[in-house]
Amino acid sequence: MQVVKSLVSKSIVHKQNVNLMGTPFQISIVAVDAYWASERVKSAVAEIKRIDKLLTTLSADSITNQINHSAGIAPVKINGELFRLIDRSLAIAELTNGAFDVTYGTDLSYQKVELNAADCTVFLKEKGMRIYFGGIAKGYAADRAKYVLQLEGVSSGVINADGNLTAWGLQADGNQWTIADADPNQAEKPYADFNISNMAVATSVNRDAHEIVDANSICVMSTCAELAGAMTAPLMMLGVNAGTELVDRLQQLACVFVDGYNQMFASKYMTALS
Repeated sequence: MQVVKSLVSKSIVHKQNVNLMGTPFQISIVAVDAYWASERVKSAVAEIKRIDKLLTTLSADSITNQINHSAGIAPVKINGELFRLIDRSLAIAELTNGAFDVTYGTDLSYQKVELNAADCTVFLKEKGMRIYFGGIAKGYAADRAKYVLQLEGVSSGVINADGNLTAWGLQADGNQWTIADADPNQAEKPYADFNISNMAVATSVNRDAHEIVDANSICVMSTCAELAGAMTAPLMMLGVNAGTELVDRLQQLACVFVDGYNQMFASKYMTALS
């Protein structure tokens, strides 16, 4: 027992900053051995790069560009992972009445995407339509990196994709992760002390506000970073009343708005999740 206690007491948070998907990622791993932690970070980075290659529109030969180039022409066969991501994205678009949408180029374009589960194909029905995963890619990449790290034995850590983050396990001192611990840039926010161990968080700030506004910022908490990240912009568009009303109807989701007076307005499940 003494040996175990000694090893546990030497656990520290190993952090590495990397620039991936055009976004600053910080990968934090609680571990004893620095080399072991560094090797795990390499695995997380490799997974994020894989997701970037899958979703990017910057590479001429990417599957996403093949979908776009075939808009209005023919369905494109894709792998099951991308098919499921598009399917979930369309479900979020439907839920938010198009406030979140991975497609553009025509009115209500998310309703003009045809998925064929039997053939695993996607078809953008009108020419000029495009699909772009900017609103969901970071969160999905963070979820996938967490999954890979857990498979490799990382029992505690944080993947922070520029404020879109997921945390699991406990900190080196045995305490739960809080928003401020996982993302020091949020340390001054009113919700900085919320516990987020085994949760995901995404934030959005109204940086263009020059006067008191209905929603100055929002913090969304969920069981996955993909959903939390996808919902921040739509909820900001809806505002405090309509936004919290929508969240209150959903499971595995909570939010807190902050207005221009620094007052918090939380959804009914926020206390339970935090």
